[in-house]
Amino acid sequence: MAQVIEGISHLDSQELQQLLLLAEPTVVVIDVREPEEYETAHIPGVPLIPMGDIIDKLESLDPQKEYVFVCRSGRRSLEVAKYFISNGFERVHNHLGGMLDWQSAGLEVTQGLDDSESSSSA
Repeated sequence: MAQVIEGISHLDSQELQQLLLLAEPTVVVIDVREPEEYETAHIPGVPLIPMGDIIDKLESLDPQKEYVFVCRSGRRSLEVAKYFISNGFERVHNHLGGMLDWQSAGLEVTQGLDDSESSSSA
């Protein structure tokens, strides 16, 4: 069950995996790490928009959609989630424990930049 930390809903790796397994996902998941981190290992199908670039992408994202942000440990993605909330996005979640938790749980990862934002849109 989602926890609330610093006013932001946090989903654990199992909850995030369940959302990603839906036939028609209702949530947009975005990895906010740096490209070299993403290239090493990321959740399949999750696009990359680095934290430093997300401010410039904010206007192109739909505030009516639901978002989950992912980073290495959950700290950077928490900051992004708080930024989205402060800019009128209401349905925002952070991935609790980030990729460290995802990988320690033995969940699937892929490598490369093939799922990055440049090849798919959020």
